[in-house]
Amino acid sequence: MTGTELKNVKVLAANIRIDILKMLEKRGYGHLGGSLSIADLMAVLYGKQLRYDAKNPDWDERDMIVLSKGHAGPGWYCALANCGFFDKEWLYTLNEGGTRLPSHPDRTKTPGVDMTTGSLGQGTSTACGMAQGLKLKGSEQYVYLIVGDGELNEGQCWEAFQYIAAKKLNNCIVIIDDNKKQLDGYTKDILNPFSYEEKMKAFGFDTQVVPGNDVEAIDEAINRAKAVKDSAVCIILDNIKGSGVKYAEELMANHSVKFNTEEMVNKNHAAIAELEAFVKGAE
Repeated sequence: MTGTELKNVKVLAANIRIDILKMLEKRGYGHLGGSLSIADLMAVLYGKQLRYDAKNPDWDERDMIVLSKGHAGPGWYCALANCGFFDKEWLYTLNEGGTRLPSHPDRTKTPGVDMTTGSLGQGTSTACGMAQGLKLKGSEQYVYLIVGDGELNEGQCWEAFQYIAAKKLNNCIVIIDDNKKQLDGYTKDILNPFSYEEKMKAFGFDTQVVPGNDVEAIDEAINRAKAVKDSAVCIILDNIKGSGVKYAEELMANHSVKFNTEEMVNKNHAAIAELEAFVKGAE
């Protein structure tokens, strides 16, 4: 990245986090940890890597994202709003009756969402099919499949990975958000995943592991993945659930959080102020 690109991506990541915190506090609850842990990834995608046209979300040449960990929809919505797909006021309608922003992404409701997700595991299969279709068309478009570590408890993911690897669908960039937690606790305690890196390599993927909060490392990993021509590709984000917001990182039950105490609201306001100060300092 150039210096300007790096600054812009970091500011975008901060703004995504600010909006996640504001929208979930307004809603009173929501999937905080997993939304925050993809903020840096989303900033790299929308700030640097992704081909898209916010004014024409159905542009035929666009790259596509499948957020298989659909509960992190708030993080995606905040990226889309910051990049001009819709007005930021929409964020405060999250999960309300008649909203365009349901709790989990819905391609029929939200501009910029190409695949409905939320039933964990199914996004891997749909992304696989999308990438295969693009290959058959001879398209140069990419599908970015974002999968949660807890989601990899689902056998369907591994069936799809086997197909992606067997067909060498290098246009499907598999990104695993290894933030070490799922709904009920640490992934290692619920169903020990052992090594995702070793598993993905054994399945036939060219696999990289990078820090999930390092936008330069994520960008470089995507560049390297795009240079692979004869293999499926996977990027594992070595991450922290709630990444980038200290109180969220330290909160044990940070998968889905309620903003129903004065202490929580005060911590949230302090985090927003810190992020806003960073953005102002970067301007």
